[in-house]
Amino acid sequence: MHNASTDVRSAQESSLEPRRFARTRAKLFDWKLLLGVLVVLVLLAASLLVGEYDIFSGDFGAEMFSITRVPRTIALVLAGAAMAMSGLVMQMLTQNRFVSPTTTGTTEWAGLGLLIVMALFPMASVMSRMVGAVIASFVGTMVFFLFLRRVSLRSSLVVPIIGIMLGAVVSSVSTFFALETDMLQSLGVWFAGSFTSVYRGQYEVLWIVLVVVIAVFIYADRLTVAGLGEDVATSVGLDYQRMLIIGTGLIAIATGVVTVVVGNLPFLGLIVPNIVSMLRGDDLRSNLPWVCLTGIAVVAVCDIISRIIISPFEIPVSVILGVVGAVVFITLIVRQRHRG
Repeated sequence: MHNASTDVRSAQESSLEPRRFARTRAKLFDWKLLLGVLVVLVLLAASLLVGEYDIFSGDFGAEMFSITRVPRTIALVLAGAAMAMSGLVMQMLTQNRFVSPTTTGTTEWAGLGLLIVMALFPMASVMSRMVGAVIASFVGTMVFFLFLRRVSLRSSLVVPIIGIMLGAVVSSVSTFFALETDMLQSLGVWFAGSFTSVYRGQYEVLWIVLVVVIAVFIYADRLTVAGLGEDVATSVGLDYQRMLIIGTGLIAIATGVVTVVVGNLPFLGLIVPNIVSMLRGDDLRSNLPWVCLTGIAVVAVCDIISRIIISPFEIPVSVILGVVGAVVFITLIVRQRHRG
């Protein structure tokens, strides 16, 4: 009788597993996420309407709306989601909350690759420049990862400092190369981090980022396991080196594409994943929609501010992001020190 009751209880528990799994997966799309989507949609609508040119009564309102406003908003969405997601994956792989493409030199490497392509092929297409930026980003990120594996660091705060130092070295090389090739002004424009140069026919390469987001969601569980460390990943049968290369490749593609089209968006990949992790924990799969939404919202708010703060002129969105990101970065450091 004991064995029979045990079997019945086991059968009942096993029959409940799909329901438990369904309830767990359903939490990804609860009312809070829908509310977040509505907030982002309101911000995007405001982005479409903000501007000096009156699209309602102007002679070319419809053309201006379709040529500049819509592409700018789409680029804002894709760039914000891409950089926030890249920061989340990079923090997961390095097991450090203070790293992002802008604090590890990845963005500077992308700029160097872009500069080399433009120096060798002045008439290169956007796709060719993107390939050069992606390859350089991948090399730079792998160099950073290899450095972390060779050096034993006692404090997690040292990691972003080393990354910023490496980025400064790469940036110095880019500046010297730009001076020698008379491209210093172009380098400054590329790193301005502004959406003013985004228009129809120039931003479409950013759609590649959508493929990267889907790939990250597919590999989310394996990237989460890889983030636990090489020993844990190997013990459960995961090819750690392969996942490291895949994750680095996805980061490089996203960073390279955004650098070519928009420029540098500082601290975005640092602050957004930390805010989401503090509120929701560290599960990559369930956090990914929130990270993308928050990244889009932050870029949208900063872009709107950059357009109205000194209207009718416009300042680069990277300036607003830099100020906000620096404050959040310092807050995270102080918070980490208080925790010991």
